[in-house]
Amino acid sequence: MDSGRQGEGARFYASRARCARCDAVTLHIAALLRRGLIAMSNPLESWTEEQRSVLLYHACAEAELGTPRGELFARLAGEAQAQAAIWRAQLTASGKPAPAPYQPDLRTRLVIGLVRVFGPRRLRSVLAAMKVRGMAIYSRREPGGHVAPAVGTMERRHRGLGGVGNLRAAVFGVNDGLVSNASLIFGIAGANSASSVVLLAGVAGLTAGAFAMATGEYVSVRSQRELFEYQIGLERDELAEYPDAEAQELALIYAAKGVPTREAQRLAKKLVADPEHALDTLAREELGLNPAELGSPWGAAISSLLSFALGAAIPLIPFALGSGANALLTASILTAFALFCVGATLSLFTGRKAFASGARMLLLGGLAASVTFGVGRLFGIAVG
Repeated sequence: MDSGRQGEGARFYASRARCARCDAVTLHIAALLRRGLIAMSNPLESWTEEQRSVLLYHACAEAELGTPRGELFARLAGEAQAQAAIWRAQLTASGKPAPAPYQPDLRTRLVIGLVRVFGPRRLRSVLAAMKVRGMAIYSRREPGGHVAPAVGTMERRHRGLGGVGNLRAAVFGVNDGLVSNASLIFGIAGANSASSVVLLAGVAGLTAGAFAMATGEYVSVRSQRELFEYQIGLERDELAEYPDAEAQELALIYAAKGVPTREAQRLAKKLVADPEHALDTLAREELGLNPAELGSPWGAAISSLLSFALGAAIPLIPFALGSGANALLTASILTAFALFCVGATLSLFTGRKAFASGARMLLLGGLAASVTFGVGRLFGIAVG
């Protein structure tokens, strides 16, 4: 039998094994439910999540077709399908009707489309939030195929350094501009209803805020990049002068992660024999740094400036168009709609329900604008 038929046979028997396991679990669950020995958690919701995972795994497998990662995602899709069968069995065993065929929601379809365009690597934070397992394969790898978990990973709120991270940073930038300038505009409107005064204050707030954000991002990313470059330079010098000591340090790191001592020493020595590869791994393991994701200071500054300005311009539009007495009301409606949209977009990165996330952002932004409006009205009356 050739290798192709052997592969087909292996997949066939693996599929049969999963089916047999599901059938056995189904009967076992039914017996336990009848005897009242287990309680139903929420099998319909769990079944829905597993079915959603199946589609996402298949999208990842298609994007990584022909690679070991693609095979991994295909296997995970099969496991998710088996888990969905178990949850379906719980439903039917409890006397409830079987769920209708799964129809992906808008978020799932959107993420599948993004995976096809950008690939799973850039979408790993979004996929992880949607309970897609296996994203650790895109983290740092040790030689020999061992996956090294991230050490000292730095979460950046505004600084996305690639792929979806840039989208996340842009959304936060829009949110900052929207909330801050809307609060300023409503505060000024509470004290002085003249549209020209509100427009002037809003433009000043947009300009000052955008350049302040850009300056802060540039200095922050530039400083961090310089620090990392300095640390990488030190590692390069130490690797050139004390390769045995660096190999020992690396072996200790691997051993602390569960790699057997001898295997860790062998991997470390093999790695140090290739200085460039060794420097990359040492930067990741000892510094918690991915050299490929340092980011551009100018890119971060420009992205921050534009995203902040976009958000800050939204509540300013009615006053710029001269809406007269209705400008404040129109600005309120536009701001409320934008706040909800920003919150719903952020749900892509948090895994929360889009409506709940949008409503929360609307509530918080509305509270900020209401407070500043009240303060403006209070001080406007006092000064007047």
